Amino acid sequence: MLYFGRGSATDVITPEETRAILGQVFDAMGPRKRVMAIPPDFTRANSYAGPITGMVYDYFGERLTDVMPALGTHTAMTPEQIKAMFGHMPPEIVRVHDWRNDVVTVGTVPSSYVKEVSEGRLDYSMEAQVNKLLLDPGFDLILSIGQVVPHEVVGMANYTKNIFVGVGGSDFINKSHFIGASYGMERIMGRAKTPVRDVFEYAREHFIPQLPIVYILTVRAKDSDGKMVTRGLFIGDDFECFRKAAELSLEVNFIMVDRQIHKCIVYLDPEEFKSTWLGNKAVYRTRMALADGAELIILAPALREFGEDKTIDGLIRKYGYRGTAHTLECTAANKELRDNLGASAHLIHGSSEGRFSITYCPGPEMSREEIEGVGFGYCSYAQMVARYPLESLHDGWNTMPDGEEVYYISNPALGLWAHPDRFKD
Repeated sequence: MLYFGRGSATDVITPEETRAILGQVFDAMGPRKRVMAIPPDFTRANSYAGPITGMVYDYFGERLTDVMPALGTHTAMTPEQIKAMFGHMPPEIVRVHDWRNDVVTVGTVPSSYVKEVSEGRLDYSMEAQVNKLLLDPGFDLILSIGQVVPHEVVGMANYTKNIFVGVGGSDFINKSHFIGASYGMERIMGRAKTPVRDVFEYAREHFIPQLPIVYILTVRAKDSDGKMVTRGLFIGDDFECFRKAAELSLEVNFIMVDRQIHKCIVYLDPEEFKSTWLGNKAVYRTRMALADGAELIILAPALREFGEDKTIDGLIRKYGYRGTAHTLECTAANKELRDNLGASAHLIHGSSEGRFSITYCPGPEMSREEIEGVGFGYCSYAQMVARYPLESLHDGWNTMPDGEEVYYISNPALGLWAHPDRFKD
């Protein structure tokens, strides 16, 4: 059921309007005794989910007893991040999701279904898992809050991904990521319906229909002044709510470039990106816009690790971003990768397959040896910003004083870039 849906490429839904819309929807739902919210973590601060969660608290007060950021495999939020994202909401109601230990299996997606949706590429079953807190019968409303935006694993982010990955368990996270990698990013990114989404929908329909989950989905984009605004707000409990949000996101977050990019510079905000696990959005989201032989330069001043999880970080350091063939060979030969298929998928996603070069430019917390050890090119952040001063760059095409043409992206998480010749519809 779609409780509310509004948005367009030119719409701007203000904070005051958002608060009023939420109040109207909650009033129409009727009284609730105990409420849980599942917003994204700080790495999705641009989603506007933080202020929305604060508005949820303002409406329900003490009836909002639990807020569990959808960490997935990410590091837990710090007290400073919790305050910055959620404002005046009491920090003591924030729970930390542990994707390895705090989950229960609610059902098993059969291997026959996985084989069907993956077009025969994979043939394994998947344990659908969620944090055990979601199954507490005391909740009469669970609000899953987040932003719909193009995504490299599932096609379009959020909706059921917030449940089965954000507060899900290792088996489902690992295997769903591997489905996406095996099927091919270029066939997935920007699509609402994909093999990975099909698996999520199977799990929602078969295993958790009894849970009182309502999805609050934003669509966000920059306005003409470069300020993030809410273009759409969709509230509902089924695929229709997500589909409408995905359609608008594709309209406002998909940038089709007029010519293939030969040099692309991507900046990773230090507040948001501290690992290649997240920072490789610079690779995923631009690859369909890059020409053969292109140079991708990633400015990563706060980079300090590869994986957000210690186990995955170690696997990335050991096997590196060396292409699909190498990763699949290593996965077949090494149990530690087969037990962590999400890491294998990530190594595939983060490789250029030799088609273009990737140069990471970290600050002082990551060395040349570490960067080159995983298969990337290296240049120091200071050296690269001296060549390409950030204050002289704007999003899109730039011509440098010496005549060199570069394409600049200030935040790769906000969109998907492609050239018509490389976008496979």
